[in-house]
Amino acid sequence: SPSPSPSPSPPLHPRHPRIPSSPSSLSRPGPKQVAMSWLSACAGYVAPFFIVMSPILSYGDQALSMHRKKSSAGFSLDIPLIMLIASLFRIFYWPGARFDTSLLAQSLIMVGVQMLLLKIALDHRPAPSTKGGEASLPFAGAQQEGIFSAQRPYNFWQWRSPRPYWQFILYLLGALVVCELLLTAVPPIYSLYSIIIGYIGLSVEATLPIPQILANSQSRSCKGFRLSVLVAWLGGDAMKIFWFFTATTEIPVAFKVCGIFQAGCDCFLGIQYYLYGGGEGEDIVKEHPMEEGQWSSAYKPGVNRPHSRSLSPSRRPGLFSDSEVE
Repeated sequence: SPSPSPSPSPPLHPRHPRIPSSPSSLSRPGPKQVAMSWLSACAGYVAPFFIVMSPILSYGDQALSMHRKKSSAGFSLDIPLIMLIASLFRIFYWPGARFDTSLLAQSLIMVGVQMLLLKIALDHRPAPSTKGGEASLPFAGAQQEGIFSAQRPYNFWQWRSPRPYWQFILYLLGALVVCELLLTAVPPIYSLYSIIIGYIGLSVEATLPIPQILANSQSRSCKGFRLSVLVAWLGGDAMKIFWFFTATTEIPVAFKVCGIFQAGCDCFLGIQYYLYGGGEGEDIVKEHPMEEGQWSSAYKPGVNRPHSRSLSPSRRPGLFSDSEVE
């Protein structure tokens, strides 16, 4: 029988052969992508160092200036209060969030810097009868009928004696330590607690520019607010936010949200400086005049009763008593 004819072999050289792609034909990143990659790499090295050193760079000059002049006139004691609360809360936020260690190091350094700043400010606090003696109170320059005219409960953070300031910081630290030890044993509650103190601490820090904004608005002037400080704040905000959104390490959402809010406040300060400049308005030192009752009412006859050292339940001093005299 005749054998079947062999099937035709495929052509050796097809009309449209498939040519393997060479490395040169692959898509390459464009100039914009290269620039962003380079900026991200630089921010990854520069931003953590800047963040860690920012407490010293921001407040070191202020501490040296008060120490040399032997006066803290014009310095708001609310600045150490705000930064100490924010930094302590961020430190205790770290065990639950495990964010980048450079942010933890910044908080630790900030606590030390603000404690030193508070010590210098209290040691060189001028008497209320002298010019600038209202500096122991926050938000000077605010009108008596303004938002800060209401007296604080128990004259909080307006005490004459330095002892209540350190007592408050010690009690706050002790409360945070106790909560940390007790709630660690209950993971669901501790997770919620960690988030709450993180947002509280970062929100408190984000409010730092607000007193200056209100003081500038009331006086229609930025006199006393240095341009170098504003530039440092804006530059730091730009670097910090860029790093928050490009970092390869863990950055919680709370840092990003509060960082954006603080950057917005600093930008508003920049707009105020552009509109008002260093005008000839009243010199703003971020505090309001000290109320008479805190210092001079003790010398008004018929107003105060004689001081008693009785520690009976009805006459016992409060938690942060201000009865001591420096």
